[in-house]
Amino acid sequence: MSAFNVGIIGATGYTGLELVKILIKHPKFTLNYIANSEGNTTINQLHPSLNGVCELKVEKADAQECAKACELVFLALPHQTAMVFVKPLLANGVKVVDLSADYRLKQDAYEKFYTPHLDAENLKHVVYGLPELFRQEIKTATLVANPGCFPTSAILGILPFMKFRIASSPIIIDSKTGVSGAGKKLSEVTHFVNVNDNLFAYNPLMHRHAPEIAEKLGVSFDEVNFVPHLIPLTRGMVSSIYLQVEGSFDAEAVVREFYKDERHVRISSKPVDMKNVAGTNFCDIFVKQKGNIVFISSAIDNLMRGASSQAVVNANIMMGLAETMGIPNIAYVP
Repeated sequence: MSAFNVGIIGATGYTGLELVKILIKHPKFTLNYIANSEGNTTINQLHPSLNGVCELKVEKADAQECAKACELVFLALPHQTAMVFVKPLLANGVKVVDLSADYRLKQDAYEKFYTPHLDAENLKHVVYGLPELFRQEIKTATLVANPGCFPTSAILGILPFMKFRIASSPIIIDSKTGVSGAGKKLSEVTHFVNVNDNLFAYNPLMHRHAPEIAEKLGVSFDEVNFVPHLIPLTRGMVSSIYLQVEGSFDAEAVVREFYKDERHVRISSKPVDMKNVAGTNFCDIFVKQKGNIVFISSAIDNLMRGASSQAVVNANIMMGLAETMGIPNIAYVP
């Protein structure tokens, strides 16, 4: 099988770096185009950790030039910026995996929580890139919306129990994440002095990822009670989820059966942690039942399963490759 030429637009941030690290070792993807908003540099100048490893030129982002060089492109761009590139890339026959929020939601929800949408036409054709939920659709997709990190951890934890959930009961999600999820741009919230030795909630109950969780689970926004917290760690995410359920079942048996054929979901008999998934595409899940309450704890690497490695899994599926091809599976432990 021949290799595929792929590109990255948005190479400056942490997710762009993780994409480069995966793609330069991928057996069937050739990284043929890297770009950001300025260009005129190299990837190792942007990310000195790549000195002596990858020194590819970084171009000024141009959809037409990218289309000449690539069969598939990863967009690691902020919301609203990404959609500007999607339309011309698709028009030139290039497949796109978009890591922004621009195509994750239906238009009404997107415009309520983000900005006016500039490419409503392609919202009709996008596939949400959670393989465990939409694998068959991803196989034939030309545009995949890579899920957000919080929704990935929450949805994977909740899915096995939706048929047992008491209708209209609150879905409570308490998530903790490392600071890298906020990106490289400095803000008062992510300033070292504010984050160090600290922990706090932000955008409680109204965070932009709540409608994404609700939409993919097929419930109303009012049923999802999502509160994210920032913790003084670089990477990682743990979501603690509480569901009201009915019926007689073994919660661990349910989740093990649901994910028995899924290579990137691991079920644990003891509470999960961030360290064991750091640097991998795994989502580790632990469940515990008490009466009509099911507690679910799910752990992912926010930069990997929550962004870059999941994007490459989606690209693998889109190009007819094995999902696990080139995907890191050994955690950064200790």
